[in-house]
Amino acid sequence: MRKNFARPAMFAVVLMLILSACGGAPAANQAPAAAPATDAPETQVPAGPFVFGMLLVGAKNDQGWNQAHYEAGQYVEKNLPKSKMIYFENVYSGSPSYPGQTASQLAEKLVSQGAKLIIFNSSDMKDEVLKFAKAHPDIYVIGAAVDWTWKEGQNHQESRNQVDIMGRMEYGEMMAGCAAALTSQSGMIGYLGSLINNETRRFASSAYLGAKYCWSNILVNDPAKLSFKVTWSKIPGATSDPTQVADEFFNSGYDVVISGIDTTEALVEAKKMKDAGKTVYAIPYNFKDACKSSPEVCLGVPYFNWGPAYLKTMKAAADGSLQESFLLNGPDWKNINNPDTSAVGFVKGPALSADASTKLDGFIAELAHGRNMWLGPMNLQDKTVFLKEAEGAVDQQIWYVPQLLEGMEGQSVSK
Repeated sequence: MRKNFARPAMFAVVLMLILSACGGAPAANQAPAAAPATDAPETQVPAGPFVFGMLLVGAKNDQGWNQAHYEAGQYVEKNLPKSKMIYFENVYSGSPSYPGQTASQLAEKLVSQGAKLIIFNSSDMKDEVLKFAKAHPDIYVIGAAVDWTWKEGQNHQESRNQVDIMGRMEYGEMMAGCAAALTSQSGMIGYLGSLINNETRRFASSAYLGAKYCWSNILVNDPAKLSFKVTWSKIPGATSDPTQVADEFFNSGYDVVISGIDTTEALVEAKKMKDAGKTVYAIPYNFKDACKSSPEVCLGVPYFNWGPAYLKTMKAAADGSLQESFLLNGPDWKNINNPDTSAVGFVKGPALSADASTKLDGFIAELAHGRNMWLGPMNLQDKTVFLKEAEGAVDQQIWYVPQLLEGMEGQSVSK
């Protein structure tokens, strides 16, 4: 019996030697080598799922800022194979949802659930995103609406695993201001702002510049008959109800209110006023489908489209090539509403007249061909010179504009 077993054993040994000489059989728990690819994919996605976390400053269905970010995450899941989003909502200083917990601590919880990249989606988390990025150099980070990685900015801090992203919403706000001016019969436009900071000042000012240009240059109206007032709803020690602010505008003769906040109060109140017999309109903010809640009073909506920039950044993170950078992305002027290419868009609302729509198209075409609304001479609200004659503002001047512009009513800084 031993002799009969000896020959198969000897054969097995010889076979193993032959296999070893040819490269060997696969070891236990080791997959065979894959055949070489003829066309390498643009991004090498890890074998397991690429999990990314998102911290939302509000609710994922707020029809504003946070829903735009949440849907951008879904866009990534759709377009990046094996990607998966996990998230926390209502993450802000003092949030009752997470008592005693900071954004960076919540980010660590997402990491414990497998996240390899964390999105901090608000400037309210500005300090927290940098703190987390420096404490976790092995985790990639995206800061939305912050400027830590902007080397030419005022606040640059080296953070090698971080990308900060913002859209050039100045263009969307100019379009909103133009639509308001083309529609207003009273020449009185209200701007419902949130808290006062660099971002809100430059966006409100951009809306004013668009309104002023279209009122004066397209309609050829007297510039002195245009009134543009900003009322902030979130001022420390004097926070106002956005519904009340919108009503005060409409009851004071303002027939168009541009919203700079994430929620829909301006639209809701405009609808109530219209139902009561007033001819008033509103322009919501931030979410492309915002007009659907009150289409009969909606002139349009400027919105962020975070999906393409997030997808690009996720691909770099997935293949390990992500580097510190600052992305300031504008509209795709070939099609400002292309969901795959344009970071900023404007969807016209049903309440915008055909004539105003045509004139707005002309204004957008001027922007696409390089017309600069931030062109001197231009003064700040206190009449100090901001831009000299024929001087065009650079990105840094616009980003950090210290006051509202001359010709605008409203508070420029928190007192």
